[in-house]
Amino acid sequence: MVNTNEVFHLQGKVALVTGAASGIGLATAKRLAQFGVNVMLLDINEELGEKAAQEIVAEGGSARYFTCNVVSQQDCREVTQAIEEAYGRIDILFNNAGVIRRKTVVELEEDDWDLVVDVSLKGAYNLSKFVIPVMAKTGGGSIINTGSGWGIKGGDKAAAYCAAKAGVVNLTRAMAIDHGPENIRVNCVSPGDTDTPLLREEARQLEKDEGAFLASSAQGRPLERLGTPQDIANAVLFFASDLSSWVTGSVLVVDGGGLA
Repeated sequence: MVNTNEVFHLQGKVALVTGAASGIGLATAKRLAQFGVNVMLLDINEELGEKAAQEIVAEGGSARYFTCNVVSQQDCREVTQAIEEAYGRIDILFNNAGVIRRKTVVELEEDDWDLVVDVSLKGAYNLSKFVIPVMAKTGGGSIINTGSGWGIKGGDKAAAYCAAKAGVVNLTRAMAIDHGPENIRVNCVSPGDTDTPLLREEARQLEKDEGAFLASSAQGRPLERLGTPQDIANAVLFFASDLSSWVTGSVLVVDGGGLA
């Protein structure tokens, strides 16, 4: 039988996951913990974040919650320092936090634009800025950014989100080039419509019936269903592990064939 740790090489590693209190972030934190990773859950929702960490520990995993607003460079610096002091290393960073405003450029207020771009794009920059030097000290690591199908192809009434996610996609490539010599791999997972609180929030913003909206989001995909958070978590697991040891600067679309 194959020893999974010899294949994935994740046992004992330290991962930071942003937007970890729910949805894709939570599913990924749980998946990594199942493979022996010490998971640091970063989020602004203290109640849900603490609950998520407790759930992982109750299931036999290793997890801690940290309050962190990824838009704040000070928060990102302090959290990174605290984790390095506690564990002596950071091996995996999943820049996943994101928000959406379903509006055109005419409808968007400046605050809407700033929020969407800052959380998805600036947030990835902020944490990477402080985590990369820690990774470099211990021989490298893996950074995974959450993009979107709408970071590759445009979508309706989501101008700020499309712009932010397109930025994430090309930030991924630029970081891969810059930090490959430090043995730091940087890749991007680009989900299609996935059954998360964010997708349900889109229905509310568009004043759509939630059930009908979710059903319509699954239509037209060859696999004829919405994604699950676990679908995306498995793609992140691939990039975090040694299964992808010669993969960097890559964008993996996980969308049931929606962009095919």
